[in-house]
Amino acid sequence: MFRKSGNRFSEKNMRKGKIPMVDRRLLLAGAGAVALLAGLRWLQGSDVEAAAAFEIQKSDSEWRAALTKAQYEVLRLHRTEIPGSSPLNQEKRKGAFVCAGCDLPLFSSETKYDSKTGWPSFYRPLPDAIGTSTDHVLLLARTEVHCRRCGGHLGHVFEDGPPPTGLRYCINGVALKFMPDAPA
Repeated sequence: MFRKSGNRFSEKNMRKGKIPMVDRRLLLAGAGAVALLAGLRWLQGSDVEAAAAFEIQKSDSEWRAALTKAQYEVLRLHRTEIPGSSPLNQEKRKGAFVCAGCDLPLFSSETKYDSKTGWPSFYRPLPDAIGTSTDHVLLLARTEVHCRRCGGHLGHVFEDGPPPTGLRYCINGVALKFMPDAPA
């Protein structure tokens, strides 16, 4: 707080050699901010990196060459695409949604539904298609979904989906490719 007279930060006090003292509240707030940032950095580590080796292993430069910039940012850096930006939100044909990183079939079109979130959503993955880990990026524990073959980040799973599973696999469209069923 600054007062008109007797201000401890005044030019007059500075010339007299008085050193301004840091307010205790300011010091505590600064220490709290540093602790929060350190905690967030620690929590950003994902169990996926610590998992056993995935079936498909590539160097960072190989992933960058194989994927588009948007795919790389989501699949390898765990970023999230802008909601509503994926053309797969409107995909209604029968087929399979496969990993954009390794082409492993992940979800059937029969389990896709409109969750009104802006991302393609499914209530069940295909058998042996995905893996999960816990992330704490937003200070809340969330279940991250990744491709079990290449480890690519797909999105998250939430317990607010429709029957029969009650799960909502909220998946970044850029992490997927759609493969339509062959014509009969």
